[in-house]
Amino acid sequence: MGDGGMLDGFHIGHLPGGLGDLVSDFASEWEDVQITSRIWERQTADGYRVDLRVHVLRGPRLSDLDGLRAFLVDYHERELDDSQLVDFPHPDGPGRATDAQAFWLTEPGVAVTVLVDPEQFGQDALLTVAHSVVRPREQAG
Repeated sequence: MGDGGMLDGFHIGHLPGGLGDLVSDFASEWEDVQITSRIWERQTADGYRVDLRVHVLRGPRLSDLDGLRAFLVDYHERELDDSQLVDFPHPDGPGRATDAQAFWLTEPGVAVTVLVDPEQFGQDALLTVAHSVVRPREQAG
């Protein structure tokens, strides 16, 4: 489908085909973490269904990967089963992934999480999108 544009200092370089075309941006704060989100959804007979979410998270609580994981468990109000988590080596920093969510720490206090609807997109699509979410490298001037 192409490029997802810039979101709070990160470039979303790839979007999977078949993604809903309704796009919304949100900014919020929860537990002293600033959250900037971009959501892709589709209209269905029953309303709307979210296909893809990209969140940039900023806050002191996100000091390491364990702190990020703990925040996500609290924020989404659901446990991340260790047996379903795999290491996710993102070019910007260490992360973990399930079949529907990838998250990584780009530096202490800054993290990104990508979530897909697992009924619509598989883990390959998730990881392709997640690997494409990067901070643009500063050009030599």
